[in-house]
Amino acid sequence: MTRAGSLTDVPGIRVGHCTDTRRPTGCTVILTPEGAVAGVDVRGAAPGTRETELLSPLNAVEKVHAVVLAGGSAFGLDAAGGVMRWLDERGHGVPVGAAPAPGVADTRIRVPIVPAAILFDLWVGDAAIRPDAACGYAACEAASPQPVPEGNVGAGAGATVGKLFGPQRAMRGGIGSASVTVGGITVAALVAVNAVGDVIDPASGRVVAGARTPDGTALLGTMRALRHGEWHAPPQIGAATTLGVVATDAVLTKAQANKIAQMAHDGLARTIDPVHTMSDGDTIFALGTGASGRRAETTLLGALGAEVMATAVLRAVRAATRLTGPGLPELPAAGDLHAAPDRTTHETGAPPPCPQP
Repeated sequence: MTRAGSLTDVPGIRVGHCTDTRRPTGCTVILTPEGAVAGVDVRGAAPGTRETELLSPLNAVEKVHAVVLAGGSAFGLDAAGGVMRWLDERGHGVPVGAAPAPGVADTRIRVPIVPAAILFDLWVGDAAIRPDAACGYAACEAASPQPVPEGNVGAGAGATVGKLFGPQRAMRGGIGSASVTVGGITVAALVAVNAVGDVIDPASGRVVAGARTPDGTALLGTMRALRHGEWHAPPQIGAATTLGVVATDAVLTKAQANKIAQMAHDGLARTIDPVHTMSDGDTIFALGTGASGRRAETTLLGALGAEVMATAVLRAVRAATRLTGPGLPELPAAGDLHAAPDRTTHETGAPPPCPQP
């Protein structure tokens, strides 16, 4: 696989995974110990999040010290507690309490700010195994400025895609990352792809990974099937979710960070179809470390954020590997199946009527 950059190409960011191979599941921590201006945009109808309201430009705290992405559904939010402990032990956080007098050491308590979001992977293996505070702490210990490991690691360990026709016809999702540098400013993305929909290569319009045919041997093409009148009872609420982080070394305000997070969802819309469904809690965070000392137009940064997010989604499923093992479903990866028809192909004749719920 050709290198397309990584979230850690943004100075001031380290990424660590904790992967529990028993199920599998895990968490991914994006560390910004010195603080990064942050925003968020939640588009899915079934989100599971922590500290997202704090990121509104209307609210007081300007910077965060880490972002956590985790499997395990709502149980996985526990991983953020371990990240807070790791940061607290090292003195990172927002100082609270009265400021010391001149010449007096600052002994104020520091509270690490750690937003988090989770995806649903409980159906893959033993649901009693899920990321916890120890997992979050371990991911911090593993965090590195090196290129982010991709595929079925961290929050992407139990990720799947193509679930609209039932989990038995799904495929492996995973973690992907990408970056681009323009005019001395770097914009990068990391994403855990666990979508209800298919993953599409926008360059060709073809499905890369997604729902399979009933015999499980080939890609179906979800939107093509829906146009033909095929329908399956949709997955339960919250049974999926794609989580992402887009980051830059540009100097940002909180308002800019929130707009960049919003625009980065366009990268999901280009590569996941359908996206932002009733069973997805799709959430994207945006971070600005300011390490370049440069400012840039929000529109430019948001457009680049969408571009690297789309690349990261494709890399996530292309780096995934087949799931097999005792007590686990048999799930192929993108490299295991024949390509589905082009989703842009238009069949002749009138389409069948839409099925009623």
